[in-house]
Amino acid sequence: MGTIGDYLAGLAPDQRAALQRVVDVAMRVAPEAEEGTSYGMPALRLDGRPLIGVTASARHLSLFPFSPAVVEAVTPELDGFSLSKGTIRFTSDHALPEDVVERVVRLRRAELET
Repeated sequence: MGTIGDYLAGLAPDQRAALQRVVDVAMRVAPEAEEGTSYGMPALRLDGRPLIGVTASARHLSLFPFSPAVVEAVTPELDGFSLSKGTIRFTSDHALPEDVVERVVRLRRAELET
């Protein structure tokens, strides 16, 4: 798998736009992050370690902060979204709030820097 850009290029326009928005917010918070892969999915990485991953499926889009603790920390802000231990699911029509994406990236970054 290539870069996040390569992955997004193969998606439907609405999926691509929604995931690009997540990536853009993450890059504002962590501008030194690099595109790559982690656990077989497109990801942003800091110092070679996974910061966030993004994927699209037929029914939803996913943000992976690679941390159950980060998902748990933002759970109160995600009423109406589907969550699991390490995944935040959303759709193009029900996008993640930018402030939540920022918080996810900040929390994950703090984990990586400790």
